[in-house]
Amino acid sequence: MEIQTLREEWLAEEAAAHIHGWDFSHLTGRYEEEDDLPWDYRETVERYLSPEKKLLDLDTGGGEFLLSLGHPHKNTAATEAYPPNVELCREVLLPLGVDFRPAKANGPLPWPSGSFDMVINRHGDFEPAEICRVLRPGGIFVTQQVGSQNDRELVELLLPGTPLPFPDNHLAAVSERFRSQGFALLDSQETFRPIRFYDVGALVWFAKIIEWEFPGFSVEACFPRLLEAQQILEENGTLEGSIHRFLLSVQKI
Repeated sequence: MEIQTLREEWLAEEAAAHIHGWDFSHLTGRYEEEDDLPWDYRETVERYLSPEKKLLDLDTGGGEFLLSLGHPHKNTAATEAYPPNVELCREVLLPLGVDFRPAKANGPLPWPSGSFDMVINRHGDFEPAEICRVLRPGGIFVTQQVGSQNDRELVELLLPGTPLPFPDNHLAAVSERFRSQGFALLDSQETFRPIRFYDVGALVWFAKIIEWEFPGFSVEACFPRLLEAQQILEENGTLEGSIHRFLLSVQKI
């Protein structure tokens, strides 16, 4: 394919890189990431949850996963900081009786000490000291996180030498943060799974959306690297990297 044609196609993907919620349907059939993790986040949460427990979900998004747990609304609370999701939570969660409060999950939480039996968090922020404060003795915290090495092969392909956006977000460092706050470790697992792109345009769209991993990415700035990616794709049939995930469950002593 001619270079100018590739440039035009990639610029069109860059211009189309907008997203509502976490909708990757634009890439359907053009990429895949293997989400067959060695744990089940829902099963892990449900292992420690019972109806009488007071539950807090940090960075709840639109509350979709939280509501899917079927936990009694009177015993359920949530935070969210992203403005469009805050409005959604106000519309959806508050009428149900869920104690929703706008707040940054890695800052002060707007509840008294010892308010909860369990705190959960999937792919969001957190502050161990605040989680310790709002949990009762014996309380449980469960989180699934996107690790610091997520998509690194692809970042290095397009933006070599880019610093890690969250260098301490890996299992060993996060576990130590909770141990230092007096938590006991219940479960800890970490894994890397493949992510594959079947055309360079799909990677362009992805890199523009995931701007914290690909800072400063643009087609024009990275055009020579995109041409290298096109050559790899033509030789191998795919562009492959790896996702980084970890699970941590801890208990307040």
